[in-house]
Amino acid sequence: MNERQPARRPGGRSARVAAEVHQAVTDLISERGYGNFTVGEVAARAGVADSSIYRRWGSLERLLTDVALTRLNAQSPMPDTGSLAGDLRTYAANVAREITGPDGLAVVRLAVALSNNGPQGLQAGDDLRADRMRQLQSMLDRARERGEHAPDAFGVLDHILAPMYIRVLFGMVPLTPEYIDGLVDRLL
Repeated sequence: MNERQPARRPGGRSARVAAEVHQAVTDLISERGYGNFTVGEVAARAGVADSSIYRRWGSLERLLTDVALTRLNAQSPMPDTGSLAGDLRTYAANVAREITGPDGLAVVRLAVALSNNGPQGLQAGDDLRADRMRQLQSMLDRARERGEHAPDAFGVLDHILAPMYIRVLFGMVPLTPEYIDGLVDRLL
């Protein structure tokens, strides 16, 4: 390693700055909606120089894409409860908690807005969907390996995730445990 270049510390200042910038974006989306703020406003809110944002992300669109992908991919890890019904119930409850949480609606709206905004936004949406489908597929493959009958990933998307996201987008919350369990029961 070149002695003049300091080693990167993933948990250090860089991670803190990224978290502060991501939170600033999420707060601004919540307050103003997509497309109604600048890099300078994000920087001021996060307490960093706008040059830091441009250096790390290059543009507001790349920053927004990173926020959406990071926040949505960090949500709802794939559970392994030992049964498909248990995995789906736990997964759906985790997704519901995340999308109805303090920043959930803002992140969902950001993902929707990005997917309708040019090639970079389309790519971000494709990346997010592909990643989510890989995660779902791993859970479903585990169930099949245990000998369980499992739907395909699109079945989970259509029958569990889509109804929850639609309800959140249209303000039809809360997503009760009974509602979530009903979605899982109808799919299975």
